[in-house]
Amino acid sequence: MAEPDEPDKIWDEYDWERFLQQQDRKTEKYMELLERYIDDPNRDQIIAREMGWNHLLDKEGRDWVDNVDSLFDEELAADVEGDEGEGEEDEEEMAEDGFEVHPLYQASFALTVWIDQLFEEVKDLQSQPAAVKLSTHVAIASAKLAAALSDDDVDEIGMTIAYLKRALKAIMTAIDGAIQLRKDGSLDAERFGTLNQRLFQIRDGVIQLMGEFRIEWRRRFEAE
Repeated sequence: MAEPDEPDKIWDEYDWERFLQQQDRKTEKYMELLERYIDDPNRDQIIAREMGWNHLLDKEGRDWVDNVDSLFDEELAADVEGDEGEGEEDEEEMAEDGFEVHPLYQASFALTVWIDQLFEEVKDLQSQPAAVKLSTHVAIASAKLAAALSDDDVDEIGMTIAYLKRALKAIMTAIDGAIQLRKDGSLDAERFGTLNQRLFQIRDGVIQLMGEFRIEWRRRFEAE
């Protein structure tokens, strides 16, 4: 992806980071507006105006939104009523080539499941802020890894690295939450040891993958 005045420029990780930061700010603003006006009958128009989405305020824009909503509802209903066997086949085909088969994503997803089980085993753990930090950021890391590993486009290595950096940040925050739980005595030594090992395994895997993609970036683009 390149700016209009740079049609041939391949974005590196820093270009993508700036872009993703802009999207984060827009998403945060949208969520704040949605929470504020959730019960307002004119919610969509108010949010569109506040977000600067003027193209959605006229009749043509409203008709387009209604049409998209209608199509989404139809597709959702079709998915629910579709053939179960065919759905399983599609999932298997996606898994063969998608991020789901990458060991780093599998490790992060398995950790989210493990943490859910931990919350069931340790009474009142999930109500503690450090535990919320832990589970939330492990889930975020898993989502960022999925985003990073789902696109093999040769021109988007910078985007992959940017998402990996976000996954790394989320894992480091989760590690901080785990350490706090241990300091508070909420986790025994055995559970903390297992959790810490799995967190650092993911952290080291992300760092290694970032290094590999940076080497590939330099090989492909810096020599040009």
